[in-house]
Amino acid sequence: MVMLFFVMLFLILTLITIITNNMMPYAFSEKVCNQISRPLLVFDVICIFGMALGYSIFRDNEIIGMLLQVISIFFMTQVIFSFFMIIALAVRKLNRRLRGIPTDKSKRTLVKGAAAFPVVSGALSLYGGLYERDATIVRNYDISCPGADNLNGFSIAQLSDVHLGPFFNLDKLRRLMDQAAATGADLLAITGDLFDDEKQNFQAAKIVNEYVGRFPKGIFFCWGNHEYIRNIQLIDIALSTTDIKLLCNSNQLVADGARPLYLAGADYPIVKEQFDSLKDLYTEKAMANLPDNAVKVLLAHHPDFIDNGAEYGAELVLTGHTHGCQIGIMGIPLVPGGFKYRRGMYQVGTTMGYVHSGNGSWFPIRIGCPPEIAVFTLRA
Repeated sequence: MVMLFFVMLFLILTLITIITNNMMPYAFSEKVCNQISRPLLVFDVICIFGMALGYSIFRDNEIIGMLLQVISIFFMTQVIFSFFMIIALAVRKLNRRLRGIPTDKSKRTLVKGAAAFPVVSGALSLYGGLYERDATIVRNYDISCPGADNLNGFSIAQLSDVHLGPFFNLDKLRRLMDQAAATGADLLAITGDLFDDEKQNFQAAKIVNEYVGRFPKGIFFCWGNHEYIRNIQLIDIALSTTDIKLLCNSNQLVADGARPLYLAGADYPIVKEQFDSLKDLYTEKAMANLPDNAVKVLLAHHPDFIDNGAEYGAELVLTGHTHGCQIGIMGIPLVPGGFKYRRGMYQVGTTMGYVHSGNGSWFPIRIGCPPEIAVFTLRA
């Protein structure tokens, strides 16, 4: 799994390098291209191997994290530049075809104004890497729970995908917990991939535990895939020394009344070949023996559990995992992630399912997809 990630990373960065070098002659004169193409290629190759080493061998070093940040901004600049160039070339080709202007295939002609694209691309990358990545916003949603007068106004805050490590340290975690507590939510749900650094996981559990008293109904947690990668047994031990409530294919009564509120949590189906069958089994266990009149909220890391929650009549399913694809415009993800549900709120029957945009990242740039604290208020 890890080896596959590095192979894909290497191929993606190599592809970015190739595309960028092919787009440059349309933006710059031949003289400029000759001056910068070779140094750029050399620097790209160094960065490709540097990123591979940084993510694997030296991942837990904060200085390496800063270098990875610089490399990420550098490559993102090339991605945005190439995107602009491809769009500009397509528009020019369409315009020429509509106007009947012949194309001289013997030479590449410059795209008008394209020399400004690297500046704009660099500015967007710097914005995404140095500002938006840490610009956490609070999003509020109302969830209809007919007949649940006893729960009217009850609020649940959600965090997800913190990815403790080179891009998210313990100080940031404490600030995030302060922000979450400031929402005044009755309960905090964390839907996996918080613990992603074996050197800091124990300390992270202690920090989160310090905030249990700030949420009247406590803090609940379910496993993500990265907890499995970062020694889930040790994380389980760390959580056992806290008041954080781990929901692993189980459920718990949170608030009693005419319509009691139950929180359920599903484990992450880490065995890829059996993902669907394990997903079904885990949901069945998590939702077992719940009263018919209960308001049911399911916590699960993977967004595919939204469909499973709907099968069991959950009012709300809270998930994460996709990071909202990290790049988007007008709330619409631009990066294809291979997920049925990628970001935000979805309705399946009477069930509302939410895919959290995440609080951290593996690729440390966000553009049009800021980290978030989602707050869900139950309404009778």
